[in-house]
Amino acid sequence: MEHNSFTTEQRNIISNKIDTKSIFDIIEIINSEDKKVPLAVEKCLDKIANVISLVVDSFENDGRLIYIGAGTSGRLGVLDASECPPTFGVSKDMVQGIIAGGDYALRNSVEGVEDDREAGIKSCKKINLNNKDTLIGITANGGAPFVVEALRYANSINCKTAAISSNQNAKIFDVVDPNYRIHADVGPEIITGSTRMKSGTAQKLILNMITTTAMIKIGKVYNNWMIDLNPVNSKLINRSINMICDITHCSKEEAKTTFYDSKMNVRASVIMILLNINLEEAQELLEKNKGNINDVLDNNY
Repeated sequence: MEHNSFTTEQRNIISNKIDTKSIFDIIEIINSEDKKVPLAVEKCLDKIANVISLVVDSFENDGRLIYIGAGTSGRLGVLDASECPPTFGVSKDMVQGIIAGGDYALRNSVEGVEDDREAGIKSCKKINLNNKDTLIGITANGGAPFVVEALRYANSINCKTAAISSNQNAKIFDVVDPNYRIHADVGPEIITGSTRMKSGTAQKLILNMITTTAMIKIGKVYNNWMIDLNPVNSKLINRSINMICDITHCSKEEAKTTFYDSKMNVRASVIMILLNINLEEAQELLEKNKGNINDVLDNNY
């Protein structure tokens, strides 16, 4: 297939002669095009939901979520993965991002790395990718050999696979089950071929959905509270204490005292206050109910 037949490589007629426009006119054009992104994502919600089911299955069976991509796509995967430990209190191994060219490529453009087929496979082997995991390939154009070959390898070891691309006829879709092909058709970019723009924005929205929803489904969110956040700074400590107040309707002083008594564990603090028990008893109940606060309260409150 001709490279310029891909949507991501086509010119956008709306931004024609954008180099002659005023600053305000330029950002108005960019904003009008950006509005199309969530609508494009909406059209593939069914496929996104399918992929999330794969991820939840991996998490529930001691597996991991692994993103793999090159350039902007790879950086977005690493970004989403790096936000999971502080947000949901999970290990840094549970969600990982692989970028062609390694960590150096996070801040630098590394020529030719996305074309290295063997490097994609080696990256998967390096983290001991296995059949409990879910590997999601991310590539706006959809043809990066680094990503495509990594997915082929994943299929060969019965690892669950999915793909995200802005092009309908992307090569990456040829190696993934149709149910797990997320095609976010955002149309041509404002600057021809600059997929860091609309394609990257769509990818960010989709990755947010995948990890957030999967974490909700495995109990890492209570109601809509970030119950398992890792309070590593003063902002998050204050957020934790306020969360305890909101959930239990206790005083701020009680919330603060219990928070520190629980060794800065919001989930345990909530149970300690609502059931008027100590940390050891709260931990025992949470362990018995697989950490589910609703189940603990239904059985004991």
